Amino acid sequence: MSSSVTRAARNEPSKPAGGAQADQAEQPTGALKRKGAGVVRTLAAALAGVLLYIGFPPRPLWWLAPLALALLAGCLRGRRARAGFGLGFLAGLGFLLPLLVWTGEEVGPVPWLALAAVEALFIGLTGLGIALVSRLPAWPLFAAAVWVAGEALRARVPFGGFPWGKLAFGQADGVFTPLAALGGTPLLSFAVALCGFGLYEALRIARAHPSRATAALAALTVAAPIGAGLAARPLVSDTAEDGTVVAAVIQGNVPRLGLDFNSQRRQVLDNHAKRTIQLAEDVKAGRAPKPDFVVWPENSSDLDPYSEPDAYAVIDKAVKAIGVPVAIGAVVAPETGPLRNTMILWDPVAGPTATYDKRKIQPFGERIPMRSFVRLFSSDVDRVRRDFGPGKDPGVFDMAGSGVGMVTCFEAAFDDAVRSTVRDGAQVIAVPSNNATFGRTQMTYQQLAMDRIRAVEHSRTVLVPVTSGVSAVIRPDGRIVEQTRMFTADALVTEIPLRSTETPATRLGPLPEYALLLLAAGGLGWILTRRIRARRAG
Repeated sequence: MSSSVTRAARNEPSKPAGGAQADQAEQPTGALKRKGAGVVRTLAAALAGVLLYIGFPPRPLWWLAPLALALLAGCLRGRRARAGFGLGFLAGLGFLLPLLVWTGEEVGPVPWLALAAVEALFIGLTGLGIALVSRLPAWPLFAAAVWVAGEALRARVPFGGFPWGKLAFGQADGVFTPLAALGGTPLLSFAVALCGFGLYEALRIARAHPSRATAALAALTVAAPIGAGLAARPLVSDTAEDGTVVAAVIQGNVPRLGLDFNSQRRQVLDNHAKRTIQLAEDVKAGRAPKPDFVVWPENSSDLDPYSEPDAYAVIDKAVKAIGVPVAIGAVVAPETGPLRNTMILWDPVAGPTATYDKRKIQPFGERIPMRSFVRLFSSDVDRVRRDFGPGKDPGVFDMAGSGVGMVTCFEAAFDDAVRSTVRDGAQVIAVPSNNATFGRTQMTYQQLAMDRIRAVEHSRTVLVPVTSGVSAVIRPDGRIVEQTRMFTADALVTEIPLRSTETPATRLGPLPEYALLLLAAGGLGWILTRRIRARRAG
């Protein structure tokens, strides 16, 4: 034993007097520095989420998104998986708590906080993935793909998904927007994320190695998505390919705000019928051009016209007055089975001729999953006494020779719902909506921004009739050319182009998203392989 101690003593470096006391002093100092750095990262991650929210509509500050992601990249790069999850979750809360505050407008904070927390968990998983791939060469590419993978997961689970808050939906006024026509919202989100992560990496490398070519290569991850957005501009056009038509959008308004907006269901129906008849009078007097077709909002008739003779008579009178086909938003109540959120094509001569049932039914709004469990937290679930059921097929109405595709409200957030309608022959997209439940919140503007992105993505005019506002007419290049004020009865009558050419995004469908998911999987697989090899070598 003495010889072992002697050998150890020979290998131990000599220390100056007081070395032990110096080590003891340095240890708490290092711990404080690490703790301080952790606090800074925590605050920075939450700030990144808040900046991302500020960059969303109704504010046209789209350029804040790359800056927010650059800040988040500084928090996540090189962190362990658990820290990446926690920081991503905090960023998610900073983003989604203010973004989704409208979900608690009439039902209190519990549903809002629960939804924001669940959705933030997905951003936490995204942060975990970004932290892992940040150790790879060219990591901003993999990190941006991981971000898209997180959005893809959020759009599908749980209960059918909730895509609200995609990076793409905050870019309606941005330089990246034309990329939606090339590869849809996944490519647009990827470009924004790549620009943000690349910006951080370029600044980091330039600071550490200002003379190295790697700084220039990192800068390409910023320049490439911006250049791609500019190069994709020719895909954005509002030229009439199949002539033009005059379309009318009706906003009848509701008698009151909040969850009880439709407690006077006959009044809501009467409001829309009255505003349509007024438009007919304006046309007859020469104050407005005669439309080729008219679109009413979702829930403009909560009375089933198939079983309520009074509702049928009111609608039929209004349609006959205007003398052109009208798409009516109605709640259809079969004797058995779930309710249907239905758009009805109403002809002035033949009456109701075709229907479209909403396919993406909003969980906890139009149907209540786990009703008995959710009731423990909010009795408002019992306001939905009978669940709505989903339709199966896209709905494209032949309205005066024009193919008008129906995408009802919540469906506009889902890539496949809009794309399938265009692939089924829609020359115009209509997004009939009902936002009265959410009062004067930012929800209607967030949804309007989605509709603008869809117009560019598929190169179609988008008509947005809303019961209480904001109703709008959006050209195929994403410009809003007509819009109403909130909670004001109005009618928008506008000449719009008909288009039938499919953009690359429409033709490619989900393939760009699948390619980005493979890129994300490749990065995570690379990390996993490196760890397995390191353990075997150890």
